Amino acid sequence: MQPTANAWRDVLAKSVLFFFGIALWYKGWSFYAYYLLPLAWVIDGGLGRSRKTVREPLAIGMLLLCFVLALGILWSDHPDLGFKVWRRYFAFLVFIPYLGLLNKERLPWAIYGALLGYFGALLIGLYHWLIMGVQGIPALGMPYTSFSSTLGIGVILTLYIIKTSRNNGIRLFLWFLSAFLLFIQFNQDARGALLATLLSSLLLLFLLYKTKTKTLLTVMALVITVITLFASNSTSFQERLMRAKNDIQLSWAGKYTTSLGYRLAMWDVGLYGIAEHPFAGHGTGAAARYFEETVETYKGGIYRDLTEFHDTYHYHNDWIEIGMQLGLLGVVTYAFFLWSWFQTLKRHQLVVLAAALLCFIFLSGLTDTLVFFRQTFYLLLVITAIGITSHKASEQFYSTKYITP
Repeated sequence: MQPTANAWRDVLAKSVLFFFGIALWYKGWSFYAYYLLPLAWVIDGGLGRSRKTVREPLAIGMLLLCFVLALGILWSDHPDLGFKVWRRYFAFLVFIPYLGLLNKERLPWAIYGALLGYFGALLIGLYHWLIMGVQGIPALGMPYTSFSSTLGIGVILTLYIIKTSRNNGIRLFLWFLSAFLLFIQFNQDARGALLATLLSSLLLLFLLYKTKTKTLLTVMALVITVITLFASNSTSFQERLMRAKNDIQLSWAGKYTTSLGYRLAMWDVGLYGIAEHPFAGHGTGAAARYFEETVETYKGGIYRDLTEFHDTYHYHNDWIEIGMQLGLLGVVTYAFFLWSWFQTLKRHQLVVLAAALLCFIFLSGLTDTLVFFRQTFYLLLVITAIGITSHKASEQFYSTKYITP
């Protein structure tokens, strides 16, 4: 009876891991996957192993961030909005049961699910771009900023796997795949995500090939050539440059009803709000409402038209967003969260990938609030969990291989 029960739990765990990789892209499905994961984890005996999983630095950083955000609801003028903000962050604790379910035997199911989900979303995105002429993936509720971020993560990951793969055929395919993903990203309107991808990719290549000067120079020259080619032949990219130049000119003229002008105004008001309550902020959930209430009078009301230009959701900057809500307490906690993410990957011999991904997260967070990109954040957590388990599996393989009887 016991072997049958174990086999049933294993099938459930594999199915849920596979399903989550697909479901994370669609909000309707991810709702069910979000509850199935912890349920399967508990059935699999995950509570008994939870201490080991929670000891991962990333899990500690997540729990601390969620705790501080919950604490911030106590001094928020809008506790109902505070709960909604907290719930966004709390949802990413799904990383704990996801990692807890993974092991060497279940790893392929998680990888296949993640690949199927990613390339399925990519195909839908291509259809929207090429056939419908639409940015992002409206069918999956992904704005172009979120879609561009997932493309950037794909570029970084494929460039990393190229170096670690020993199969020349796979390497060649991955070079073409990374170039293809970058080409699509050049044709999305997200400037911040594209810049974060380019800088993070260059950092990754430097760290991978820094001991081989000739190879490093060759790879860098190739990548820069491809980037230049894409930039010069992308109508969307050229339009973005012209739009950015126009936005800057309008901002200097005091007109902020543009993409760049709106961000500059948000950051200006946000920094002013942080200065008012520098240590504990205005409370979880109070950030967006503060902007709407302040723009009417701040600097003579030069930003008052922006509430009609765009609905206020966040401050388009991770650090200003968390600083507005929790002040220095939130900024330090968020910095610790990113540091703990780096430490988790580092302790599993993924320091180069950690540097590239955390660079991408940091740079993306300067122009957008990453927590609002649900699919992007889930994808990063899935990559992290799969990376951890892959390293454990390889360690187990080599320790078994070289044990003398």
